[in-house]
Amino acid sequence: MDVLIHLFVGLHIVGIAALLGGFLTQMKAMGRGTARFVPGMLHGALTMLVTGVALLGLNQADDHHINTVKIGVKLALLIVILGLVYVKRDEERIDKGQFALVGLLTTVNIFIAVLWT
Repeated sequence: MDVLIHLFVGLHIVGIAALLGGFLTQMKAMGRGTARFVPGMLHGALTMLVTGVALLGLNQADDHHINTVKIGVKLALLIVILGLVYVKRDEERIDKGQFALVGLLTTVNIFIAVLWT
């Protein structure tokens, strides 16, 4: 079971990397006002959602303690991120504030995962 959990943690990190990497590649365009949500950002957010739910189930099945408040906060942030990216995915230009919000929420989600014990 531990191998499966570690596999999904790795895939979860790949999703985070895709989402944050997509944001970082558009930072220069954000300064010009031409930033857009690239497909990798949507795929990364979806990967995070699917692997996060799988990790929750696997950890519960393995009788690990689950911090439901932490998971709830992370899920709420991810739903906001996913909603923004999904709704605005076809637009050629994204408002700087909305684009920056996705990057900020992604970073906050990472720090919650790492620092909230």
